[in-house]
Amino acid sequence: MAQVTFKNNPVTLLGSEVKVGDQAPDFTVLANDLSEVTLADSKGKKRLISVVPSIDTGVCDQQTRRFNEEAAGLENVEVLTLSVDLPFAQKRWCAAAGLEAVSTLSDHRDLSFGQAYGVVIKELRLLTRAVFVIDSNDKISYVEYVAEATNHPNYEMAIEAVKTAK
Repeated sequence: MAQVTFKNNPVTLLGSEVKVGDQAPDFTVLANDLSEVTLADSKGKKRLISVVPSIDTGVCDQQTRRFNEEAAGLENVEVLTLSVDLPFAQKRWCAAAGLEAVSTLSDHRDLSFGQAYGVVIKELRLLTRAVFVIDSNDKISYVEYVAEATNHPNYEMAIEAVKTAK
């Protein structure tokens, strides 16, 4: 399992860690309108999944904005930001931020994504910061579990991975 800290304190990650080459696990999360979203909903596209502890914090805000900017120049790529924030809070944040290229999705209801990708912080019931790239054939082609959950991910590596994915 990935070794992760939150504010320099070790935390326990729940779920199954995924690795490059794995078949991407399915999941069910909620869109801002409370409709269910699954991995299959973006079948045939490349997916960049940006995972954040809470959209309303500084690093999470910056991460979501950065991937939104990068997404504007990518073809056949779905950029998803996942957190356990309530869909209503995500919708309010997106409206205030004016973001249109990223879909924010909530894993609050049953931690389906978090368990499937091994990103649930047991002690906080938050998702740890991570980035996953899934190719158009539903294979994991890039994984980053950010070692310190309050730090930024490697944006350049993630963008390069999605550009070169099948």
